[in-house]
Amino acid sequence: MAKAQEALPRLCLIEDDEIMGESLAERFRLEGFDVDWHRTGAEAVEALATRRYAVVVSDIRLPDCSGGDLFLDLSARLPMLPPFLFMTAFGSIDRAVELLKAGAADYVTKPFDPDAVVAKVQALAREYGGAGTGEFDADALGVSPAMRHIAEALPRLARQASALLITGESGVGKEHVAQFFHRHAGKPDAPFIAVNCAAIPEPLLEAELFGYEKGAFTGAVKAKRGYFEQAQGGTLFLDEIGEMPVHMQVKLLRVLQEHKLRRLGSEAPITVDFRLVCATHQDLKAMVDAGSFREDLYYRVHVIHLRIPPLRERPEDIHWFVRHFLEAFNHEHPDQRRRLDPRTEQALMSYSWPGNVRELKHAVERACLLSPGPLLGAEAFFGEGLEAAQSGAAVSPSLAEYLMSCERDYLEMMLDRNAWHMTRTAETLGITRKTLWEKMRRLGIAAPDAEKGSPTR
Repeated sequence: MAKAQEALPRLCLIEDDEIMGESLAERFRLEGFDVDWHRTGAEAVEALATRRYAVVVSDIRLPDCSGGDLFLDLSARLPMLPPFLFMTAFGSIDRAVELLKAGAADYVTKPFDPDAVVAKVQALAREYGGAGTGEFDADALGVSPAMRHIAEALPRLARQASALLITGESGVGKEHVAQFFHRHAGKPDAPFIAVNCAAIPEPLLEAELFGYEKGAFTGAVKAKRGYFEQAQGGTLFLDEIGEMPVHMQVKLLRVLQEHKLRRLGSEAPITVDFRLVCATHQDLKAMVDAGSFREDLYYRVHVIHLRIPPLRERPEDIHWFVRHFLEAFNHEHPDQRRRLDPRTEQALMSYSWPGNVRELKHAVERACLLSPGPLLGAEAFFGEGLEAAQSGAAVSPSLAEYLMSCERDYLEMMLDRNAWHMTRTAETLGITRKTLWEKMRRLGIAAPDAEKGSPTR
């Protein structure tokens, strides 16, 4: 029992009202959270400096300080903060929106529906991948709708499909998705063998894939199992499958059809059984039309196709990945802990990241290593390229424009979170459906097209 209790996500509740605090604490405990309830900002500061939390739920008005000031102060002093959900009266919404832009996760207005608050907290605990507990969910692919959809579909596909094709630009995380697929295939101890077809010289590719017997060729001083054999019972990941020579494509297809192979220098057939995941940044169909990729192999590996969007198409994942990479650095270098300047987020979000997640990871690592202090500003990420990264953002908006932008971003986030279900979104926001429609019209929020789905009642 003690072990199960330790696994509960820990929540920090900051509320001075005894009735509301007791009610919320009890409700969160019933929902599976380990709750620390603090009545003052001073108590909360001490707890947040010494303990790790999955989520913080805080009133904006506290007896000894402002909850917003507490958040801003902790953001400047602590390396990584768990997501903050603020509770505020209607008259303080402007302040709550300012805190969202400073890095807070969300807010609710009083009086609020306890069920809606619980749903928000549960969503935050999932979306931030355990960042508040010092852990990263290995099954998390991102918080954007596109990546959440892929993460939800992959376990089912892994149980049923024997072949998967993953496409996307370089650096989007195709191998990470392949590993996700492998983990959910029902054999956690089975091997995962990754092969970059573009990195192996063509004369060596057959020997590496099929293996060879001793004396099969000059330099073969002992027998070696190839990648096909090494993946026995598990998953073979062929990255950049489009780079495989045509004559090797024929041999790969034969192995996939017959489930047998022969090592170089041997006549004895070996039975193999593995799941195949292929990945490429190229257009395989266009290669088939051009004659550089076999049509029969294309249809053999194209049973299930997943496209991983580039990072510029899923900006929600940028800040999420930065949190993860920073947490990893701080875990490995506890004496050189780094934290992100809240003002840096806009520069990170504005940049197109042509190298995708790989480029973002290297940028975070470089910023952490080269920064002279613990606070990472935009210059730590972009250096001399800062001006180009911030192009288009040089003109400061008016206060009205800024607040309108904040409101638009927040409404779009909540609509996405509720799958553009209008009634559910309005209930979550604590407003009527008519008010939500009016706000969408005023802010120019257009419903998704038919491909993404239309808003529902």
